[in-house]
Amino acid sequence: MNRFHRWYCRSPRWQRTVEDRLLPWVLSDVELGERVLEVGPGPGLTTDVLTKRYPHVTAVEVDPQLAESLRVRVDPERVEVVHADATAMPFPDGSFSGAVCFTMLHHVPTAELQDRLLAEVCRVLAPGATFAGSDSLPGLVFRAAHIRDTMVPVDPRWLPQRLTRAGFSDVKVGRAARQLRFRARRP
Repeated sequence: MNRFHRWYCRSPRWQRTVEDRLLPWVLSDVELGERVLEVGPGPGLTTDVLTKRYPHVTAVEVDPQLAESLRVRVDPERVEVVHADATAMPFPDGSFSGAVCFTMLHHVPTAELQDRLLAEVCRVLAPGATFAGSDSLPGLVFRAAHIRDTMVPVDPRWLPQRLTRAGFSDVKVGRAARQLRFRARRP
């Protein structure tokens, strides 16, 4: 992420958005169980909200600095931070009762790697477990915030097919003003 993006994703404004709008919208009527996987927490504002709702969260972060800064500030009894690439996660099949990712898929550098990430999430979920998430939809402000940053937008028209190809069923994709949300289940 570029410098502006790193700053914004740690800001009080983004924290309020995460707590008041984003997570309630994405997680309404979603059951994730007791062992939740969070993919790409960045600085961890979403992780903070998740730990208020779920007894154990495993956060997988590819950026070593972000992973370490999150690791030193969370309760290790409730949150395990793993520095790893989510396209090849170091967990056995069926390890998690639910999984989430919030506004991070567009930071995965190619659609092919995004698809590998989706398939890996499916692999590490227990049968019947839910994967829920969100991502930003492109617009002028979104593009400006990503100057000199990785930005591969996820097209909501094709996301259901991509999730199905990754192994999921019961796929639902919705949209709001500048966001998409999805839910899918591992069969």
